[in-house]
Amino acid sequence: MPDLSRLFSPRSIVVFGGWWAENVVTQCLKSGFDGDIWPVHPTRDEIGGVACLRDLDDLPAPPDAAFLGINRNAAIEVAARLSAMGCGGAVCFASGFAETGDDDLQRALVAAAGDMPLLGPNCYGVLNYLDGAMLWPDQHGGRPVERGVAIISQSSNIAINLSMQARGLPIAYIACVGNQAQTSLTDMARNLLADDRVTAAGLYIEGIIDPVDFAAMAEEAAAMGKSIVAIKAGKTAASQTAASTHTAALAGDAAASSAFLARSGVIEAAAPEDLLEVLKLVHMHGRLPGRRVTAMCCSGGEAGLMADLAADHNLEWPAIPQPNLDRLGDSLGPLVALANPLDYHTFIWGDEQKMTDAFAAMMGDWVDLSVLVIDFPRSDRCSDEAWHPAVAAMRRAGEITGTSVACLGSLAEGIPDSWAIGMMEAGIVPLNGFANGLRAIELAATPQVPGGWRPHVAMPAATDRVLVDEAAAKAILASAGITVPAGARADAPADIRAAATGLSPPLALKGLGHAHKSEAGLVQLGLTVDELVNAARDMPAATGFLVEEMAPPPAAELLVGLRRDPVYGLTLNLGMGGTAAELLRDVVTLVLPVTADEIRAALLRLRLAPLLTGYRGRDRADIEAAIDAALCLCEIMMATPEFDEIEVNPLMLASAGGGALALDAVIWKTGASEET
Repeated sequence: MPDLSRLFSPRSIVVFGGWWAENVVTQCLKSGFDGDIWPVHPTRDEIGGVACLRDLDDLPAPPDAAFLGINRNAAIEVAARLSAMGCGGAVCFASGFAETGDDDLQRALVAAAGDMPLLGPNCYGVLNYLDGAMLWPDQHGGRPVERGVAIISQSSNIAINLSMQARGLPIAYIACVGNQAQTSLTDMARNLLADDRVTAAGLYIEGIIDPVDFAAMAEEAAAMGKSIVAIKAGKTAASQTAASTHTAALAGDAAASSAFLARSGVIEAAAPEDLLEVLKLVHMHGRLPGRRVTAMCCSGGEAGLMADLAADHNLEWPAIPQPNLDRLGDSLGPLVALANPLDYHTFIWGDEQKMTDAFAAMMGDWVDLSVLVIDFPRSDRCSDEAWHPAVAAMRRAGEITGTSVACLGSLAEGIPDSWAIGMMEAGIVPLNGFANGLRAIELAATPQVPGGWRPHVAMPAATDRVLVDEAAAKAILASAGITVPAGARADAPADIRAAATGLSPPLALKGLGHAHKSEAGLVQLGLTVDELVNAARDMPAATGFLVEEMAPPPAAELLVGLRRDPVYGLTLNLGMGGTAAELLRDVVTLVLPVTADEIRAALLRLRLAPLLTGYRGRDRADIEAAIDAALCLCEIMMATPEFDEIEVNPLMLASAGGGALALDAVIWKTGASEET
């Protein structure tokens, strides 16, 4: 791991450039940085009120950190000189490198930096709110903190926007990665999470350079008890361009990246608001041990809306134990209906002791998080004096019962920044807005995954692919132990009657040479032996024929597909099968390697999973046979690097104990040879 400690927590900073460098000096002085700042400029006497040095040779000592706010060619020259003198690291602000197609110039910059850590190029830099060191050429919205979360972003503008949050989140660092020419997002996260003052990390990711190393970093963070929350952007382009199978159409970058993050133990957020809200929870409490929530509201409208919105989230609302009900009744009186969520009315509003007693009755070891719904009046037009007892009561109740507590504003602006900061300091998590707050609770309750997992190393994306015809594909599956229908191949219509010898009608006839045979008119079902030849003559586009015995009606049909992802290695897609697979889009994606338990859990996460488990008196499908078939397909894919994609659709499942049958199979392999 590269040591970025001097760069991230410098005691001396050297800056190069004009206006951008002056902003760095200004931000450092504004934040109270008490280390040395050395502007270097050939003609200016001062920058930001700090006297300039004329040349690098005038520095009194090797600097801990450097900001290169100069043009790209000058940045390369200065990086080499800084590296030679033992600088602790540099931020290259200049653009015009690989992001504009100039890979050679970027390689020259990396070579010039040598062993010196380098962020960028095309990088805004680092904000250190713990020590006041601001290698940052612009405004930002953060404040000094003693501990907090680290935010690492592949977008400088997103980083600036997140710094402007007014939600009470204590931010220890904000760092941008730029082009990741030398130092990766993973390197930065690993270094920042190693700081004892950093409690969690929030990532804005556009691309992961080394998924294996990223997974290792996430596991190291989990071992330290620190969660990672991430937004993954740019998930919709590359993998959906090829739609030769349902798997290709359904998998896509979004499914693969989400599966990778989940298996790496990273909490994935969909939007910046979710990212910030989850970070507040994991900063204060770590991951929630469960999904059991209680909520207290001072009106029926809030309680009803809370219950309605919570129905869309995977949260549990436990019943209030009888002893707690008795205590609630004593505190609230006979006119209050006791339930969870609780409308406690306003009879006790302003009475801190009674509110403490009532809130504490909604807490205990039967709850993972207790929430007070509260919105504060506008400070510019109203007084919030009467709201203080409620917050104080929530804090005391949490301390008395040992329960994690939060205050939830129905609107994002319902909890202003001043209140949010005070709540965080008092051990209460402020959650801004029903929608994002409830989603944050759900995400913070995501269980940590077992360690030791690493994805397979990805192979370069295939440029040429050829189709293995269904007859050959099924022969491959059968040799690996997957059951396929009894059948035979014929090269021409005249050969079909002989090929069908020994097969029991009704029969299915399939024309070979196409991935989507049904759409090409290359499938006919329920045929007798005498009907086969004429049916084959009606398929002039076929390059050969497969005749098979018809399968009995299944208990369920699945899609099982594997593909090589150019970033994450191998992915497994599981969904409800048949011709409606893409229409239903009821698919779960996993990144290999996977276990039988992970496949089973994925199948049971499908929206239509009840069709597998005996919905309304249906036979239970043979899920265990489906798991065995999926694992077998994984083994085939891992053992055969030239296979780019395998899909079985449908995998027909008999009733429990009856096995599974691969009714249709597609294999694509790399290479430009003739069809197998």
